[in-house]
Amino acid sequence: MSSLLRLLLTRSDPRGARNIQRDTVALALDDGSEVEVVRVRDPRARRLRLSVDERGARLTLPPRASAVSGDRFLREHRGWLAEQLRAHAIDDLVAPLERNATPALPLRGAMLPLRWEAGRFACVARDGDGLVFRHTRRGGAAALRRALRDFYEGEARADLGAWLPRYLPGLPRAPARIRLRPMSSQWGSLAPDGTLALDLSLVLGRPSAFEYVLVHELCHLVRADHSSAFWSEVEARFPEWRAERDYFREHGRRLKAMLRVLAGPPD
Repeated sequence: MSSLLRLLLTRSDPRGARNIQRDTVALALDDGSEVEVVRVRDPRARRLRLSVDERGARLTLPPRASAVSGDRFLREHRGWLAEQLRAHAIDDLVAPLERNATPALPLRGAMLPLRWEAGRFACVARDGDGLVFRHTRRGGAAALRRALRDFYEGEARADLGAWLPRYLPGLPRAPARIRLRPMSSQWGSLAPDGTLALDLSLVLGRPSAFEYVLVHELCHLVRADHSSAFWSEVEARFPEWRAERDYFREHGRRLKAMLRVLAGPPD
């Protein structure tokens, strides 16, 4: 097996476990509505932090912070939270995956028609210009989401297989491995050990944007910073990178939200 093929076929390794505790609390807003906030106690956190993204609201507590102080922090910032939730609202978001009901799935910047049929196991496959979702009657929602994530990962690795041969010859070395997984805010990263991580939702958007992120992270094998020299490396390989950066500013939150709604968080 060639090193490039091995790189593409290697599945994501499970993430190292940390002692992070999660639960959910309800917060009443000033307009009378109620919002669920994910409360996370993270040993790495140094202060109380409230954040909002396409997944909703999240309160991070350092190890020594009490639940009472967290609740007080939420109440004090509920006005700010309401504004952020409105700013992050995404219109016309896809509905959660539903057996025999979901009519289409996003892929490479388009919505492809989806056909459902019974099968021996859950999987998604190409079906002419659309897709077919085969499923078992006994499989639950989690099995459907896993099958969809597997399909998206396979499609993403096919794209990478088409692009990598174009860029690897100009690099000092190849990535040690490539991981594809949902990422909360980043689109990609390069670890010191050479592991290249890419957000799985990239395969939902237009291919040129996905290719730009790949080139961006590969250039960190040349320059491990964001200096002008680094951007010169990007420019030499992908002159249209500015248009793709603008694409993410306009559509990025929606891509990440669609993946989460359809495929759910990692198991």
